[in-house]
Amino acid sequence: MSKAENLFRGAFDRLKSNNPINVPKGTAVSQNNVAKEAGKHPTALKKDRFPLLVLEIQDYLKQLGDGSEVIAKKKELRKKRTLEERYAACKKERDQLASICEAQLNFIEQLQDEIADRKNGVSAVLSLRKV
Repeated sequence: MSKAENLFRGAFDRLKSNNPINVPKGTAVSQNNVAKEAGKHPTALKKDRFPLLVLEIQDYLKQLGDGSEVIAKKKELRKKRTLEERYAACKKERDQLASICEAQLNFIEQLQDEIADRKNGVSAVLSLRKV
């Protein structure tokens, strides 16, 4: 077992026994909260990296019956968002992505200019050596 998995397992056990160190007592058990309790980013506990541990957490939640309530709450929140709110969120995301694309394009152009400068510099040096 890896060091990271041991860290997450310890956090999972502390949350189950309601003796957390990094999150308030009474915090519900979830993948994100296990990661927070372990002192990591909430998305650090991923199913593809720690499949057995994630399955254990999901099984624990099913036994408690809290898993379906959390999912139902999330679905209810999604339904409450109005069309205008969803449209505004989409526009904001589009603008962020456009900004990222523009920045990447500028960076690519800078790299291409640098490559061209280096080629010209190298070819100029080579032509001077031939003379």
